[in-house]
Amino acid sequence: MNQLSPLRRALGGRAARSLTPAVLAAVLMAGAAACDSGGTSPGTARSTRTVSPEPHESPSASASPRSQSDFEASVSAELERSRQKAAKQLEGVKGKGNAIKDVSVSGLPIAAGEQFRSALVRVTNPTGKAAFYAVRVEFVDASGKVLDSVVLGFPDAPPGRTVSEHANSRKAAGVKTFPRITQAERS
Repeated sequence: MNQLSPLRRALGGRAARSLTPAVLAAVLMAGAAACDSGGTSPGTARSTRTVSPEPHESPSASASPRSQSDFEASVSAELERSRQKAAKQLEGVKGKGNAIKDVSVSGLPIAAGEQFRSALVRVTNPTGKAAFYAVRVEFVDASGKVLDSVVLGFPDAPPGRTVSEHANSRKAAGVKTFPRITQAERS
């Protein structure tokens, strides 16, 4: 109560009793801070705060300089590199290739006004290590005529797992087609 005595004298006994605990704590802390001499005395702990210097350039809260179109272009470029590698790999393949049993395909429903036909191609890697798969998908009509041939590359297909990708054809758009795997090579 020794600390309250000066407060009671300054505010009057009744005013000090009507203060809420939060206000009272704030007043006491302000008083203690005002009385601090800045020195240390024996038996008193003092904390020290170390602040690292500001970096020359602070990170901004704005969006990344990489836009959505930059990201899409990057993904498209990677898909194109993978497709080119697959096309090159399939050039030397005789017959259906060494991985035709690892690949399956299913056509996706035709939507009104579609601008391309799409098929879902799945590759299951039965080996014990990651592998690159080159796959050729043909879109054929009801008479068996090939309307388009699409090559896909599946880089780093994980062992014992199934990965999938869409094969899309603009040439087969608007026509009921059936996708089929004609070649698949694992390397």
